[in-house]
Amino acid sequence: MDPTHPVPEPQKTDVVPATASAYLDPSYWDQRFAEEEHYEWFKDYSHFRHLILQHIKPDSSILEVGCGNSQLSDELYQDGITALTCIDLSSVAVEKMTRRLFTKGYKEIKVLEADMLDLPFEDECFDVVIEKGTMDVLFVDSGDPWNPKPETSSKVMAMLQGVHRVLKPHGIFLSITFGQPHFRRPFFNAPEFTWSIEWRTFGDGFHYFFYILKKGKRSLDYNGDAAKTMNPIYFEPISMRCDIRYRSLLLAIPLYCD
Repeated sequence: MDPTHPVPEPQKTDVVPATASAYLDPSYWDQRFAEEEHYEWFKDYSHFRHLILQHIKPDSSILEVGCGNSQLSDELYQDGITALTCIDLSSVAVEKMTRRLFTKGYKEIKVLEADMLDLPFEDECFDVVIEKGTMDVLFVDSGDPWNPKPETSSKVMAMLQGVHRVLKPHGIFLSITFGQPHFRRPFFNAPEFTWSIEWRTFGDGFHYFFYILKKGKRSLDYNGDAAKTMNPIYFEPISMRCDIRYRSLLLAIPLYCD
């Protein structure tokens, strides 16, 4: 090798896409996961551990939808929860996560390439389904948040229908998201679903939402007294405290307040 002409290093693509619509492109995620080893959307496990462990038992069968390069499954495993199945549409994410978990000796965790809009599982096979920031991607370029585009609504409903189907009769869906209740509840409250709806908030300065949907527990008066007992809702502007890697995603999701 000629030291006066060093081989140039391969250029890395910025993980922040040029346009928000790139978040809907599977090739963007493949490229991002190829270059990025680890990233946590909407805070890491330590910020909501106290919430999630209230709803998961050591022997619970868990499905994580859209695992990406998050280490949520690693953290759950370290808390004694080992019956974990993680899925992602990106083959790159699945391959890298499989290697990482094998290196750590977490051999019980299953990692599969699968589409969250067409879950390849039998009915009623999981105690808990978790999504963390995955549903938010479906709302990118959704138009009016009070009346999302039909294609957005169709995808969101396909995801929720799949989650509801694979949950056991009294299973729980945990959704960790930026999505505010007045935008999420119209979807969660669709007549075909039997789950009850609760939410909590977490985060310092900038709040995220932790939804708990319990299958088979829906009240006929789901807009009544139960809703009044929930935590207050926080509406805050997108601030510079947000990591730039997901500030672009948040800015792509319409944000309105009542």
